[in-house]
This record gives sequence, structure tokens and C-alpha cells, in this order.
Amino acid sequence: MDTSLYVSTAIPGYISNNSNSNNYSTPFVVGDIIIEGNKRTKPYIIERELPFKTGDSIYLPELVKAFEISRQQLINTTLFNEVIISLKSFRGYVVDISIQVKERWYIFPIPYLKPVDRNLNEWAKQGYGVDRVNYGFKFTYNNFTGRNDKLKLWLITGYTQQIQFQYDQPYADKSLKHGYRLGFAYSFNREINYATIDNQQRFVDSLRDGIKQWSAHVDYTYRPGLRTVHTFSLSYTRQEVDPRINELNPKYYNYEHNKISFPELFYNISYVNVDYKPFPLTGWLAEGTISKRGFNKEMNMWQISGKASKSWPLTRKDFFMWQGVGTLRFPFSQPYINQRMFGYGDMYLRGLENYVIDGSAGFLTRQSYRHQLFKFSVPTYIKSRSHDHIPFRIYARLFGDAGYSYNKSFTMNSLTNRMLYTGGFGVDIVTFYDFILRLDYSFNQIGQKGLFLHIKSDF
Repeated sequence: MDTSLYVSTAIPGYISNNSNSNNYSTPFVVGDIIIEGNKRTKPYIIERELPFKTGDSIYLPELVKAFEISRQQLINTTLFNEVIISLKSFRGYVVDISIQVKERWYIFPIPYLKPVDRNLNEWAKQGYGVDRVNYGFKFTYNNFTGRNDKLKLWLITGYTQQIQFQYDQPYADKSLKHGYRLGFAYSFNREINYATIDNQQRFVDSLRDGIKQWSAHVDYTYRPGLRTVHTFSLSYTRQEVDPRINELNPKYYNYEHNKISFPELFYNISYVNVDYKPFPLTGWLAEGTISKRGFNKEMNMWQISGKASKSWPLTRKDFFMWQGVGTLRFPFSQPYINQRMFGYGDMYLRGLENYVIDGSAGFLTRQSYRHQLFKFSVPTYIKSRSHDHIPFRIYARLFGDAGYSYNKSFTMNSLTNRMLYTGGFGVDIVTFYDFILRLDYSFNQIGQKGLFLHIKSDF
């Protein structure tokens, strides 16, 4: 996360600090690109992220800009802790370039322990019960063959019994533009979220058969340039619940059976142009998705969704960020299992974490002002070229959110079909391996306030 950039711009006889220097009118030729520090990562995977290659003619000011783009691209691969790019030497009008990287740890065979509830506040409402915790073994091997591919194997038990496998190979051909992803998952849970009442999830846990789900998917990815990725996916899901669920909520599946199977087609396009993807302070992120779930009366849903964020630096230590998310599902009359909107995953209003808000259409906008309080590193005192220190950045934050969820079928919840507003202040702590700790004190329009803790980590 803590990255640096060194660009040598004062070369006697070639460059001066005067922007009108005639030397800027003469293009240079990119010579050797010397890469150091990549014990695992293939050199061509690093070169894939560069906007230049050996033999290109480029003016030196543009090359300096290209260094910054290269640094951002390499950091956002999540392969490296640090990246340093510099002009190594001049040979006439041929420039050699140095790229020094510090690789991350890629293998994480770690025990897994996590509450199953939507967030820590929801777990607290359930009494911090140990029976609401998943535990097991989570094996993740990033950069499996040195081509930024990822292998995951999860064996989880406790509240939910789960087996999950996934392999992601983004660069499967010589052009490094085409890739694939495949995986399968199985889960079993005796407790079922069968309805939303008074803006709260309602569960039943005395069912013998519980809920079982099998799913598998295969994806094709296409990345023609640096910042845009296209994904086409085909998946198949089979779900089975205890027959008594239809008595508790006849609209759970919207038909009388307790089993459902459906394919899903999915297309996604994403664009990334930010300084640091997990916690951007400058740049754009955008994503659009269209999917078709099921092809008969038992399951028939189109979904169109999009999200974007824009981050601006205001001063050296002050930043503003806007985020927007929108989802449209049709037909509007969907079964309960297709109605999740706010309160799940990252789709929530800060200050309404205690509630879920279902719907078939909705939008969310977030605004955040951040001020950097501290930036420092702590020595690790271990012999490691890539982990000799742990960086920290700490920000104070003011925020305000607004959102709306339209629900045609389930109108008994007071937070649906109305504008929602929240606000507050907090602290963000950012450190290596994309670990982000957020502490918020939030207010909402129904007169409630409280302290909320959020943890984001890719472990």
C-alpha cells in the first residue's frame, strides 16, 4: 500500500528545469527495461501494466507521466507492497528504465473465524453468540504461477457448512488479453432468512432440512488495454429449502415448490483509473453490469446495475470522494430471494447498518471528505526485503449519504419507497495488504445515532 515513485529529471546535458527547453522537442527511445525484486512474478506480467515498451519513441515529459501511470497500474495489481520507477541511464537519446518492486506474500493458509451476520453491530444484536460464527480453513494462493492468477480453497463449518473452490487466470494467452475464471461452491445452513419485517431480517432455525445450495460458474475475461476489463459469465445454481418456508413466506420463491434451479448469464465492464483501488484518493472507478437470471416463470429476472466513484485531491492532505450506485430489476414483482437491496455487503447507507431495505430498484449516493492526520511506518524487525516496515495512513472523515429503494411486492417495511438520508464523521486507518479499518459515528433521519465499526480485508 505504501508506494513511492522516483523519477530522475535532472540529467546534465539533456534536461533542464526550464519547461521551454529545446530538449523537450526531441523524442527519446525507450531502451532496456530492467526489472528487479520480482522473485515470483513473470517479467512480462509487469510489462503488461506499462503504457510504453522497448523501442517506443516518447518525449521526456510524457515519459514522466507514463511512470506515474505505470506505478498506479502495478500497485493496483495487488502483487506488490512497493513500486519504484526511475530513469536508469541515458545512451544518447536512448533511455533505460529501472523498475524495482517488493512482492507481497502470496500464500495464506490461515484459520478462518468470522461472524455470519451482515456486520458487527448485527452480531452484537444477536448476543455475540458463538453459534453464529463460521470457522474453518481458508487457503488462498495469489500469483499462483507468477501470472497474477489466484487459487482459492475454503473449507468452512460452524454456522454455515461451506466448500468453495475458484481459480482465476486473467492472462491465458500470449497476447495477455484473454483469461478465464471457474469455480464451484456448496453450502448448508439450518437457519434461514425467510422474510424482512420492520426493516429487519427474520430467521427461523428449527428446520430439519434448512437450506442447501450448489453453484458453479465459468467466466471469460477480456482486457484489451490497461484500464478496462470485460467479463462474460455463465453460472448455474440449485437451491433447496425446508418445505415449511413456503408456509412462513409464500413469496420466498413465489411458487409452491421448495426447490429451484436456474442458469444465469452475466456481462460486466469495469474501468479503473485511480491511485490505489482499495482506498482511492484520486481518479475514477466505474462498473456496469447486465444479467439474466432464469428463463421460465419459476425464475425470470433481468438486472441492470452500475456504480462509479470519483476522488479529488483538494490540498496535499485533503480529499473529496463521491460514490454512486444504481440497480434496476424487472419485472418489478420478484420473489423474496431476488429483493435484496440495502444492508448487504457494501451496499448500505452509513448510519442505517442496523437495517435491511429490500427492493427491485434503487440508488445510493455517498459523499466523503477526508483529511490526512498521520502517515508513518512501523519497523517489523524481521529480515525481509519486502516486509521491513508496516505503513499506516490515518484520516479524519465527514460524510453524508442518500438513497432510495422501490419495492412493489413487500411494502410493509417503513424504509422502502422513501428517500433516506444519513451523515456523520469517522476515522479511517489504512495499512498494508489492503487492510482498512473504519470507525463511524453516524446519524439518520429517524433520529438514531451510533458508533459503527467496519473492517475491509482481502485475507
